[in-house]
Amino acid sequence: MKIRALTALLVLATGAAAHAQPSSVRAFTDLTLINGTGRPPVSDAVIVVRDGRIAAAGPRATTPIPDDAEVVRFDGPAYVIPGLINAHGHVNRVSDLERYAAYGVTTVWSLGDEPEAVLSVRAERTSPALRRTRVWASGPVLAPTTPAEARAQVTAAHARGVDVIKIRVDDNLGTTTKMTPAVYRAVIDEAHARGLRVAVHFYYLEDARDLLAAGADFMGHSVRDQPVDDAFAVALARSGRCYSPTLMREVSTYVYGETPDFFSDPLFLAHADADWIERLRDPARQRETRASASAQRYRAQMPVAMANLKALHEAGVPIAMGTDTGPTGRFQGYFELMELELMVDAGLTPEQALASATRVAAQCMGVQEQLGTLEPGKWADFVVLEASPLEHIRNVRRTRAVVIAGQVR
Repeated sequence: MKIRALTALLVLATGAAAHAQPSSVRAFTDLTLINGTGRPPVSDAVIVVRDGRIAAAGPRATTPIPDDAEVVRFDGPAYVIPGLINAHGHVNRVSDLERYAAYGVTTVWSLGDEPEAVLSVRAERTSPALRRTRVWASGPVLAPTTPAEARAQVTAAHARGVDVIKIRVDDNLGTTTKMTPAVYRAVIDEAHARGLRVAVHFYYLEDARDLLAAGADFMGHSVRDQPVDDAFAVALARSGRCYSPTLMREVSTYVYGETPDFFSDPLFLAHADADWIERLRDPARQRETRASASAQRYRAQMPVAMANLKALHEAGVPIAMGTDTGPTGRFQGYFELMELELMVDAGLTPEQALASATRVAAQCMGVQEQLGTLEPGKWADFVVLEASPLEHIRNVRRTRAVVIAGQVR
């Protein structure tokens, strides 16, 4: 039995452990296991991994370690949570999957305009040799203007093998033309006929209400124009469809009016796009942001989005953590950690916020048999933290290691 001890310095700074030649059977020991099911944490726990999947997970006293296992121990406290799932992100290049993974986001639902290279690497998500974030993708954001175009565009997307259809129903605060109900109903009907779900970008409550009635499968942003009413909350909860608040998307519209505090966070700087940082520090750009009417409107309506998140969660709506990261200034990986903090600020408990980024997000994507909790048969994707996020959600930033398919990155 080979024993490998890992420290935070080794994993995060040198990456030396990631270059070892590990066994196909691995046992991670001396853990506090937060398995994502909602059950209490298990101290002195073990996770046994075989060929990238969890073979066993539980108390050391009742979880045998195979004789042929490579034993992996982390020096110091090691709180393990399932790998985070971003149910609304954007992957613009294959290297983005490395950045998401570095922050503990081990799965992303990329909702729009991925290049062919990203669509091509989706097959990696079933490989036990995977070392970067698993990706599902929508391909192009459809923008038809007639029902006939809608059906043709869905047909073309289906032929490319996309995982989900994405549309926008938004006038960008009155500056563009919004997709009409006849057109988005045609998109939804054609997608469903072809076995595809539809994720929708929206802003207004009335659009969200009609999209739900039309059969939209995934509500990809917050209602931001007004408080949700009981009728909408009840209808959405009864439908079982999911709502992804993307609060950090709103923050990104106005936060660069000045240099934000997180630009000095070593964790942020370790993996963030340096070119974006330089551009967002530019004084002229910051002045433009401060003068932007749309930025200030999004800022003013942020409390509405947060209150609606709490109201819908309390109504029983499945909440899937999402961020809309990927466009310039929406920093992949790091913003997901900040999103969890905002969800707690909105009124969710740390446990509820964490569930939205693990178990619930997996259910919303339809991949709950593979991901979202640390149970036998599922992929061994998890994050090792220095402290419990159930005690304080900000502890999700205290990453010691990220493990994908049982491999320490």
